[in-house]
Amino acid sequence: MLTRSIAMLAVLGSMTSLGFAQATPPATAPSAFKTDAERAGYLVGLQVGKTLQGVEVDSAAMAKGIQDAASGAKPQMSDAEMEATMAAMQKQMLTSKQQAGDKFLAANAKKDGVKTTPSGLQYRVIKAGNGKTPKATDTVSVNYKGTLTTGEEFDASNGTPVTFPVNGVIPGWTEALQLMKEGDKWELVIPAKLAYGDRGAGRAIAPNSTLVFEVELVSVKAGQ
Repeated sequence: MLTRSIAMLAVLGSMTSLGFAQATPPATAPSAFKTDAERAGYLVGLQVGKTLQGVEVDSAAMAKGIQDAASGAKPQMSDAEMEATMAAMQKQMLTSKQQAGDKFLAANAKKDGVKTTPSGLQYRVIKAGNGKTPKATDTVSVNYKGTLTTGEEFDASNGTPVTFPVNGVIPGWTEALQLMKEGDKWELVIPAKLAYGDRGAGRAIAPNSTLVFEVELVSVKAGQ
C-alpha cells in the first residue's frame, strides 16, 4: 500500500545512490545552517527538488507530506489518489524532459560542424582518424565521457578504453560507431529515442533524456 509520501520515498531512494555526491555540485562557501537538523532538512529539500524537476508542486502541501511521512501520521490522500497523482507527475516529467531535449537538439544542430543523420543523431568531429570503420558485428574499444544536457557527467572511461560489441549498446552509439574510423574522436548528441527512451537508466539518466557523449574510437576487432 502507498503509506508514505511519494516525494519522501523518492528522496530516501536517491540518497542511497553512490552517485549522489556527483549529482549535487559542491557548495562554493560554508552553509549558513547551524544544526544537523537544518542541514538534513536542506539536503532533503535538494533531493526533492532534483527529483521533481519539471513537475509543478505546492510547497506547503509538499512540506506537510514530508512531515506526515516522517512522523508516521496517516496519509491525507487515499492510495487511489496517490497512484493517480504519481501517474500525472510522471507524465509531466516525461513531457518536460522531452521538450528540454528537443530544445537542446534544435540549438545544437545550428552549431558549426554539427551534422544530423536521418534518425536524429547529431555528431561533430573533434579529431579525424584514418583507420578501419566497424560493422555492427564487430567489437570496438573506446574512450568516452557521457553527460546530460546540463553538463552533469554520469559516466566515463577515465582513460581506460572500454570494449564491447557495436550492436550491444544503445542505438545512437551503434549508428555513430559505424560512421567513425579508428582514431576518430567525436561529440555525439543522442536523442532519447536513440538512447534509453522513456525507461531511463537508473537514477543518473531520467526517462526521455537527451545525452551528450565524447567518444574516441581506439580500435576495431572483426566479429566472429
